Amino acid sequence: MAERARPIPFPLGAGLLFGLGLGGFFDGIVLHQVLQWHHMLSSWYPADTIDNIRLNTLWDGLFHSATYVFVVLGLFLFWRATRLPHVTWSTPRFAGAVLVGWGLFNLVEGLIDHQILGVHHVNELAPRDRWLVWDLGFLAWGLAMVAAGTWLTARRGRPAPA
Repeated sequence: MAERARPIPFPLGAGLLFGLGLGGFFDGIVLHQVLQWHHMLSSWYPADTIDNIRLNTLWDGLFHSATYVFVVLGLFLFWRATRLPHVTWSTPRFAGAVLVGWGLFNLVEGLIDHQILGVHHVNELAPRDRWLVWDLGFLAWGLAMVAAGTWLTARRGRPAPA
């Protein structure tokens, strides 16, 4: 009698890394570049001189490089899982893992960069007395994503057809 293959759980680590990378890309592209609300070190080195703009651009690039690495590692884990037989594929679990990763990015980046180190704040174009409101909103957004993602990854729906 043939032994039944044990299903391999969905690769949540891949989704977490995708979420970390996508959260970083959103922050860097939308908040740093498009809206220009802040740059990586803009509270320490305001973008009011060419030298400070160069320094912030360098650190923004290093930041983007790190988020790129997260996405590449997530892609590697995801690709590796596609090569395994009997992986339990799940769209809700993938979406949930991405949300958890993105939310963790917001929480860690918001706590460390905005609150502990103060290297920048979410919206430095807003009046200074409103910066904390924007920073707390960023943290709340991250917490909401972690909660929604955790709920999605915990759902026990039908696995995707093979």
